[in-house]
Amino acid sequence: MIAQELHPPSIWRWTSDHAGVILSRTAQHVELTVIAVVVGLAISLPLSILAYRHGRLYPPITWITGLLYTIPSLALFVLLIPVTGLRSATVEIGLVSYTLLILIRNIVVGLRGVSADVKDAATGMGYTRRQLLWRVELPMAVPAIVAGVRVTTVSTIGLVTVGFIIGHGALGEFIIDGLNRFFTPEVIVGAVLSVALALVVDALLLVLERRLTPWTRPRERRRLPATRAT
Repeated sequence: MIAQELHPPSIWRWTSDHAGVILSRTAQHVELTVIAVVVGLAISLPLSILAYRHGRLYPPITWITGLLYTIPSLALFVLLIPVTGLRSATVEIGLVSYTLLILIRNIVVGLRGVSADVKDAATGMGYTRRQLLWRVELPMAVPAIVAGVRVTTVSTIGLVTVGFIIGHGALGEFIIDGLNRFFTPEVIVGAVLSVALALVVDALLLVLERRLTPWTRPRERRRLPATRAT
């Protein structure tokens, strides 16, 4: 097969002609990513709290999630097909499994990083163990948690493209179709949009982190007015 020549106008023409499909697959990419991260966070949070309060559970939890993380995505999706079929649920199960290790480690690190003095002060004020967790420890751990969510989200956006193997690759469909047909504009659109989506989402999460943790911002130094020598 002879590769098609790439001219700049052909990219814009193809993009214009397929705007509806591009928007649809971009929305699917975002949907798959959001579901995976939200479900992963919902699973990771209680497991992290359990591992934080009972230290002996941390090694086995991270060992199991680490094992899931090391399985190649293509192999995992293929193994899941006989069980869940060629559905988006197959992709989601794989994506969620890859979020757990990063999220659990960051949440536990954040909780362990809360100052003992702060916890002692809260206990002295009459906080119960549950109040201490939800009103002090978790809020103080937000920077580490959001950092884990940022890494997880960006990596999940990249992993979604692998879902092309079962027909649920969202923007990855453009990449694989373009490679199969030697059609460069389709490959470029899929790759550029995947990277752009990751950058935009990471920037939004960074803004969210700053909004949620105003106490981490460095205070602006006040300049004293210059005094004249007398």
